[in-house]
Amino acid sequence: MRLDHVSYVASHDQISDVVNRIGSQIGTAFIDGGIHPKFGTRNFTAPLLNGQYIEVVCPMDHPATESAPFGKVVKKKSESGGGWLAWVIATSDISKIEGKVGREAVVGVRKLPNSTELKWKQLGVLANLNNPSMPFFIEWISGDHPSKSGVAVSDIKSIHISGSKKILQEWVGKAHSDMLSKIEYNLLDSNIESNAFGITKIDFIYNNKKVTIE
Repeated sequence: MRLDHVSYVASHDQISDVVNRIGSQIGTAFIDGGIHPKFGTRNFTAPLLNGQYIEVVCPMDHPATESAPFGKVVKKKSESGGGWLAWVIATSDISKIEGKVGREAVVGVRKLPNSTELKWKQLGVLANLNNPSMPFFIEWISGDHPSKSGVAVSDIKSIHISGSKKILQEWVGKAHSDMLSKIEYNLLDSNIESNAFGITKIDFIYNNKKVTIE
């Protein structure tokens, strides 16, 4: 398992401004990632070093945002002002996660403007809906990966998370220690209310300088 991508939410009206702002901060152009028809969302993505990427996603005026877990979590975050939504862990065999949580993964599809179709399985979004510090999991089905679209010049240094380290370790399992050797996860253990859990900021390295996006 490894860190696949990080996700930032904007409103539909503000997504262009957010994409331009974050793109200028990390020196990387975003591309139109297309619409997620099953989730009622759309995104823009920018490649990062180490085979990772960042997405900016927004809810659309679509009924799936009331029923699909990912649509619901994106809409909820957008209505609360937007910001960092989740960190997402890639696995080569999501069936192991299915056995752990007792649910099947959801198949996601989106088509890029050039008609390239991306397809994947994802699981664990409901956990993030209830506790935003929790990552969810993804297994890519298509060979194309958003980290290959464009030129990557920045990478992730650290993810600052407000939440329970014990709960997070139980959820992620062995993958937690594997990834700790590559990325600094700053877990703020406290008795805060669950609605305050989540990513507080992410540090990127661009031109050998730290860039913090909150």
